[in-house]
Amino acid sequence: MQANPKKIKQQFKKSIAKYSDNAIVQKLIAEKLSSYLSGKHFEYVLEIGAGSGILTDFISQRCDFTNYYANDLVEKSEMYLRKFIPDCKFFAGDFRKISFDGRKFNLVLSNAVFQWYENLDKIFEQCRHLLSDDGLLCFSTFSPDNFKEIRELTGLTLNYKTSDEIKSALCEYFEIINFEQWTQVVNFDNPLKILAHMKNTGVNSLAESNWGIKEVREFCGNYLEKFPNLSLTYSPITVLAKRK
Repeated sequence: MQANPKKIKQQFKKSIAKYSDNAIVQKLIAEKLSSYLSGKHFEYVLEIGAGSGILTDFISQRCDFTNYYANDLVEKSEMYLRKFIPDCKFFAGDFRKISFDGRKFNLVLSNAVFQWYENLDKIFEQCRHLLSDDGLLCFSTFSPDNFKEIRELTGLTLNYKTSDEIKSALCEYFEIINFEQWTQVVNFDNPLKILAHMKNTGVNSLAESNWGIKEVREFCGNYLEKFPNLSLTYSPITVLAKRK
Protein backbone atom coordinates (compact mmCIF):
# COMPACT_ATOMS: atom_id res chain seq x y z
CA MET A 1 0.00 0.00 0.00
CA GLN A 2 1.04 3.64 -0.51
CA ALA A 3 1.43 5.64 2.68
CA ASN A 4 -0.58 8.80 3.28
CA PRO A 5 1.86 11.70 3.98
CA LYS A 6 -0.63 13.56 6.17
CA LYS A 7 -1.24 10.48 8.29
CA ILE A 8 2.49 9.75 8.53
CA LYS A 9 3.08 13.26 9.88
CA GLN A 10 0.16 12.96 12.30
CA GLN A 11 1.32 9.63 13.73
CA PHE A 12 4.99 10.61 14.03
CA LYS A 13 3.96 13.87 15.67
CA LYS A 14 2.13 11.83 18.31
CA SER A 15 4.97 9.36 18.81
CA ILE A 16 8.06 11.59 18.63
CA ALA A 17 8.36 11.96 22.43
CA LYS A 18 8.50 8.17 22.88
CA TYR A 19 10.24 7.29 19.64
CA SER A 20 13.84 7.13 20.84
CA ASP A 21 12.93 4.91 23.81
CA ASN A 22 11.09 2.43 21.58
CA ALA A 23 13.08 2.50 18.33
CA ILE A 24 15.40 -0.35 19.32
CA VAL A 25 16.23 -1.51 15.81
CA GLN A 26 16.42 2.00 14.38
CA LYS A 27 19.20 2.71 16.89
CA LEU A 28 21.14 -0.34 15.72
CA ILE A 29 20.69 0.82 12.14
CA ALA A 30 21.81 4.36 12.97
CA GLU A 31 24.93 3.01 14.65
CA LYS A 32 25.79 1.00 11.53
CA LEU A 33 25.22 3.99 9.23
CA SER A 34 27.43 6.18 11.40
CA SER A 35 30.15 3.50 11.38
CA TYR A 36 30.40 3.93 7.57
CA LEU A 37 31.30 7.58 8.14
CA SER A 38 33.32 7.46 11.35
CA GLY A 39 36.21 9.92 11.45
CA LYS A 40 35.30 11.67 8.18
CA HIS A 41 34.93 15.43 7.77
CA PHE A 42 32.11 17.08 5.82
CA GLU A 43 31.59 20.75 5.09
CA TYR A 44 27.82 20.53 4.55
CA VAL A 45 25.58 17.73 5.83
CA LEU A 46 21.85 17.22 5.28
CA GLU A 47 19.79 14.73 7.28
CA ILE A 48 16.38 13.84 5.83
CA GLY A 49 13.65 12.74 8.24
CA ALA A 50 15.72 13.39 11.36
CA GLY A 51 12.82 12.73 13.77
CA SER A 52 13.89 12.59 17.41
CA GLY A 53 17.59 12.68 16.51
CA ILE A 54 18.70 9.04 16.81
CA LEU A 55 21.01 9.23 13.79
CA THR A 56 21.86 12.87 14.54
CA ASP A 57 23.27 11.80 17.90
CA PHE A 58 25.53 9.11 16.40
CA ILE A 59 26.75 11.39 13.61
CA SER A 60 27.54 14.22 16.04
CA GLN A 61 29.76 11.84 18.01
CA ARG A 62 31.49 10.06 15.13
CA CYS A 63 31.87 12.66 12.37
CA ASP A 64 33.31 16.11 12.00
CA PHE A 65 31.26 18.68 10.09
CA THR A 66 31.02 22.43 9.65
CA ASN A 67 27.35 22.93 8.77
CA TYR A 68 24.50 20.57 9.68
CA TYR A 69 21.14 20.91 7.93
CA ALA A 70 18.23 18.78 9.11
CA ASN A 71 14.71 18.13 7.88
CA ASP A 72 11.58 16.42 9.15
CA LEU A 73 7.85 16.47 8.46
CA VAL A 74 7.25 17.19 12.15
CA GLU A 75 8.13 20.73 13.25
CA LYS A 76 8.78 19.60 16.84
CA SER A 77 11.74 17.56 15.60
CA GLU A 78 13.88 20.70 15.71
CA MET A 79 13.69 20.78 19.51
CA TYR A 80 15.15 17.26 19.78
CA LEU A 81 17.89 17.81 17.21
CA ARG A 82 19.21 20.93 18.93
CA LYS A 83 20.07 18.80 21.97
CA PHE A 84 22.75 17.16 19.84
CA ILE A 85 23.64 19.95 17.39
CA PRO A 86 22.57 23.31 18.85
CA ASP A 87 23.39 25.30 15.71
CA CYS A 88 21.81 22.95 13.16
CA LYS A 89 19.70 24.56 10.44
CA PHE A 90 16.24 22.99 10.50
CA PHE A 91 13.68 22.82 7.68
CA ALA A 92 10.21 21.40 8.33
CA GLY A 93 8.20 19.72 5.57
CA ASP A 94 8.60 17.28 2.69
CA PHE A 95 12.27 17.41 1.68
CA ARG A 96 11.28 16.97 -1.98
CA LYS A 97 9.72 20.45 -1.90
CA ILE A 98 12.48 22.31 0.00
CA SER A 99 15.35 24.22 -1.64
CA PHE A 100 17.65 24.25 1.45
CA ASP A 101 18.86 27.70 0.41
CA GLY A 102 20.08 26.22 -2.88
CA ARG A 103 22.89 24.50 -0.96
CA LYS A 104 24.85 21.53 -2.31
CA PHE A 105 25.82 18.97 0.34
CA ASN A 106 28.85 16.73 0.79
CA LEU A 107 26.73 14.18 2.67
CA VAL A 108 23.02 13.38 2.62
CA LEU A 109 21.78 11.10 5.43
CA SER A 110 18.50 9.33 6.13
CA ASN A 111 17.55 6.62 8.61
CA ALA A 112 14.39 4.51 8.17
CA VAL A 113 12.62 7.03 5.94
CA PHE A 114 12.87 6.04 2.28
CA GLN A 115 10.50 3.06 2.68
CA TRP A 116 7.65 5.58 3.01
CA TYR A 117 8.22 6.83 -0.55
CA GLU A 118 6.69 4.97 -3.48
CA ASN A 119 9.10 6.12 -6.20
CA LEU A 120 12.66 5.35 -5.06
CA ASP A 121 14.11 6.25 -8.44
CA LYS A 122 12.79 9.79 -8.03
CA ILE A 123 14.09 9.96 -4.44
CA PHE A 124 17.59 8.95 -5.52
CA GLU A 125 17.49 11.45 -8.38
CA GLN A 126 16.60 14.22 -5.93
CA CYS A 127 19.32 13.13 -3.51
CA ARG A 128 21.86 13.26 -6.33
CA HIS A 129 20.69 16.79 -7.15
CA LEU A 130 21.26 17.82 -3.51
CA LEU A 131 24.83 16.49 -3.49
CA SER A 132 28.04 18.09 -4.66
CA ASP A 133 30.42 16.23 -6.96
CA ASP A 134 31.53 12.98 -5.29
CA GLY A 135 29.11 13.65 -2.42
CA LEU A 136 27.93 10.71 -0.32
CA LEU A 137 24.43 9.33 0.27
CA CYS A 138 24.11 7.23 3.45
CA PHE A 139 20.68 5.78 4.21
CA SER A 140 18.66 2.87 5.49
CA THR A 141 15.38 1.32 4.41
CA PHE A 142 13.70 -2.09 4.73
CA SER A 143 13.15 -5.16 2.55
CA PRO A 144 9.79 -6.90 1.87
CA ASP A 145 10.34 -9.22 4.88
CA ASN A 146 10.01 -6.28 7.25
CA PHE A 147 7.12 -6.77 9.72
CA LYS A 148 6.15 -9.96 7.92
CA GLU A 149 4.05 -11.01 10.93
CA ILE A 150 1.92 -7.88 10.65
CA ARG A 151 1.50 -8.36 6.91
CA GLU A 152 0.43 -11.98 7.35
CA LEU A 153 -2.14 -11.17 10.04
CA THR A 154 -3.57 -7.90 8.74
CA GLY A 155 -2.51 -7.50 5.13
CA LEU A 156 -1.05 -4.09 6.04
CA THR A 157 2.36 -3.44 4.54
CA LEU A 158 4.31 -0.83 2.65
CA ASN A 159 5.50 -1.42 -0.89
CA TYR A 160 8.98 -2.38 0.26
CA LYS A 161 11.56 -2.74 -2.50
CA THR A 162 13.86 -5.75 -2.82
CA SER A 163 17.63 -5.40 -2.63
CA ASP A 164 17.86 -5.83 -6.40
CA GLU A 165 15.24 -3.13 -6.99
CA ILE A 166 17.04 -0.72 -4.67
CA LYS A 167 20.41 -1.40 -6.29
CA SER A 168 18.95 -0.98 -9.78
CA ALA A 169 17.39 2.40 -8.93
CA LEU A 170 20.47 3.55 -7.02
CA CYS A 171 22.98 2.67 -9.74
CA GLU A 172 21.40 5.16 -12.12
CA TYR A 173 22.80 7.99 -10.02
CA PHE A 174 25.30 6.52 -7.56
CA GLU A 175 28.25 4.18 -7.15
CA ILE A 176 27.53 1.76 -4.28
CA ILE A 177 30.26 1.58 -1.63
CA ASN A 178 28.50 -0.42 1.12
CA PHE A 179 25.25 -2.38 0.87
CA GLU A 180 24.10 -4.62 3.74
CA GLN A 181 20.86 -6.43 4.53
CA TRP A 182 20.10 -8.41 7.66
CA THR A 183 17.29 -9.66 9.89
CA GLN A 184 16.66 -8.41 13.41
CA VAL A 185 13.95 -10.19 15.42
CA VAL A 186 12.48 -8.51 18.50
CA ASN A 187 10.40 -10.51 21.00
CA PHE A 188 7.69 -9.12 23.27
CA ASP A 189 5.89 -10.24 26.41
CA ASN A 190 2.42 -9.96 24.91
CA PRO A 191 0.67 -8.74 21.73
CA LEU A 192 -0.42 -5.49 23.35
CA LYS A 193 3.23 -4.54 23.74
CA ILE A 194 3.72 -5.16 20.03
CA LEU A 195 0.89 -2.73 19.28
CA ALA A 196 2.37 -0.20 21.71
CA HIS A 197 5.78 -0.60 20.05
CA MET A 198 4.29 0.08 16.63
CA LYS A 199 2.34 3.08 17.93
CA ASN A 200 5.39 4.58 19.62
CA THR A 201 7.49 4.24 16.47
CA GLY A 202 4.84 5.68 14.15
CA VAL A 203 4.19 2.46 12.25
CA ASN A 204 0.47 2.43 12.99
CA SER A 205 0.15 5.10 10.30
CA LEU A 206 -0.31 2.15 7.94
CA ALA A 207 -3.87 1.57 9.14
CA GLU A 208 -6.63 3.55 7.47
CA SER A 209 -8.50 4.05 10.76
CA ASN A 210 -7.92 3.55 14.48
CA TRP A 211 -8.75 0.12 15.86
CA GLY A 212 -11.46 -0.41 18.45
CA ILE A 213 -11.53 -2.96 21.28
CA LYS A 214 -12.86 -5.67 18.95
CA GLU A 215 -10.03 -5.26 16.42
CA VAL A 216 -7.39 -5.17 19.16
CA ARG A 217 -8.69 -8.36 20.79
CA GLU A 218 -8.83 -10.13 17.45
CA PHE A 219 -5.29 -9.05 16.59
CA CYS A 220 -3.94 -10.20 19.97
CA GLY A 221 -5.65 -13.60 19.74
CA ASN A 222 -4.46 -14.19 16.18
CA TYR A 223 -0.91 -13.11 17.00
CA LEU A 224 -0.66 -15.51 19.93
CA GLU A 225 -2.01 -18.34 17.82
CA LYS A 226 0.14 -17.70 14.76
CA PHE A 227 3.34 -16.46 16.45
CA PRO A 228 3.40 -17.86 20.00
CA ASN A 229 6.98 -16.63 20.53
CA LEU A 230 5.62 -13.10 19.98
CA SER A 231 8.31 -12.14 17.48
CA LEU A 232 8.38 -9.07 15.27
CA THR A 233 10.78 -9.18 12.34
CA TYR A 234 12.74 -6.21 11.05
CA SER A 235 14.65 -6.52 7.78
CA PRO A 236 16.94 -3.47 7.48
CA ILE A 237 19.04 -2.45 4.52
CA THR A 238 21.90 0.02 5.01
CA VAL A 239 23.68 1.77 2.14
CA LEU A 240 26.59 4.09 1.52
CA ALA A 241 26.91 5.38 -2.04
CA LYS A 242 28.85 8.06 -3.93
CA ARG A 243 27.34 10.47 -6.44
CA LYS A 244 28.23 9.67 -10.03
